[in-house]
Amino acid sequence: MNVSSPSQNVSLRPYRDSYQSAVTKNVIVIALGLIINYINGMLIHTFRKHQMFYTTPRYILFIHLVVNDMIQLTTAITLYVSSYVFYKINASVCLAIVSFAIFTTLNSPLNLAVMAVECYIAICFPLRHVEFCTVKTTYILISWIWFLSSIGVLPDIFLLIATEPRELFLSKLFCGGRNLFPHPASVKKQEVLYTIYLVGIWIVLFYTYLHIFFVAKAAKSSSGDAKKARNTILLHAFQLLLCMLTYVFHFMVRSLGSLFPSSLPHITFASYIFIQIFPRLISPIVYGLRDQMFRQRLKMYLLCTICFKL
Repeated sequence: MNVSSPSQNVSLRPYRDSYQSAVTKNVIVIALGLIINYINGMLIHTFRKHQMFYTTPRYILFIHLVVNDMIQLTTAITLYVSSYVFYKINASVCLAIVSFAIFTTLNSPLNLAVMAVECYIAICFPLRHVEFCTVKTTYILISWIWFLSSIGVLPDIFLLIATEPRELFLSKLFCGGRNLFPHPASVKKQEVLYTIYLVGIWIVLFYTYLHIFFVAKAAKSSSGDAKKARNTILLHAFQLLLCMLTYVFHFMVRSLGSLFPSSLPHITFASYIFIQIFPRLISPIVYGLRDQMFRQRLKMYLLCTICFKL
């Protein structure tokens, strides 16, 4: 199997698993993907059933992150399974999958930054929160998130169309960003763009966290919301840290593989689970389980679903 990280979309040196190992790994990946997407699907269902959620900016941003995670997880699993089943796929199909992967990979940290700013305004400027954080403003910000993410993939697509022959789109290749966008300009642009985005987002998270921390420290008698917001931003920072690991996936696997060459298949699989799948569990924890209003309604739908199946 030749492994590709759909966010960084890099391919590793091919190796061959045993039949039993390949089946086991694919079953684990698909099962985890179905479980996480089921939970996220229930979150979306809960969101849609209650007007209070889709008229509240923080829940709109949260559900956008959940939908984004579902798309990202689906593309990651699709690439993983196809690398075993088909190995090579049509270049046009690969282009569509990789484009969605890059879009959603860049969306996640940008969405986390906007959610941190919303928490910051709610705690540090509570009287201005209703003015600044409206439903209309939220959807405008989501549009800007997608626009900024498009900078990460659209120039590569245009460059690919301009420099590669038409036959490429009819051919089959192993699906990975480095195989699809091999031009040095694309590689350099991704490195620079990802660095700018991540540095900017970390600055936003640190800035909002420190201000909320000082507010919580100064207002000890009524700092419950501030402390909760501070913990939420810490979870956002942890999730962003996991997002950053996708950018070093290729380097990390190669480094560990050089130290333990006989364990490369297991190292790659473990890294894939930790970097590509595990972070998709963080979003349900942040709001789906920690938020009291969302938790109560989510439990109701989960219990109804279980009772219906029984």
